[in-house]
This record gives sequence, structure tokens and C-alpha cells, in this order.
Amino acid sequence: MGGHHHANPAANPRADQDSEAMAKARVPLAFRDTCAHLLMPLNKCRREKYWNPNECGHERHTYEECLYNSYLQRCEAKVQENKVLAERAAAAAES
Repeated sequence: MGGHHHANPAANPRADQDSEAMAKARVPLAFRDTCAHLLMPLNKCRREKYWNPNECGHERHTYEECLYNSYLQRCEAKVQENKVLAERAAAAAES
């Protein structure tokens, strides 16, 4: 019936990333986001397993879950921003 999804604490986005470690791991600039701390071990596993699609499944799932959680955080931040803007506009209209 349901998805029976369990929260993965390792899949939380982090704002404090180590830029030196990302450079050493050759993470492209486009992927140096809040989930880069999970991309580094995933890419290491991929290289060790010669990009075998049947390997590194747990690392890939954790990385993709982190990306989704990051997306949800951005959506919630936008909702909060819109609320603040609406309140300011309502206050300005009353004045």
C-alpha cells in the first residue's frame, strides 16, 4: 500500500561544505551545492566499481534524497518569503 518511506538522517542538505575537499574530489562547480558532501563518496564508489549501474545504489539513493530534501527546503523558503511580501503589501495598502 504506502511507500513506507523512512527518513534518512544522512540525506540532510548541509550549507557548510568543504570547498577544498570538493576540489580535491574533482566535483564540478555545477554540483557543489548543499548535497556535495554525499556526491563525493558516490563518485568515488562509481569510479571504484567502473560505473556499474548495479553498484553504489545506497549512495545514489542517499544523494538523490538529499537533492529532494534541498528542493523541499527551497520551496518552503519561497512560501515564507511570499507570506512576508504579502504582509508588507497589506500593511502598505492600509497606510
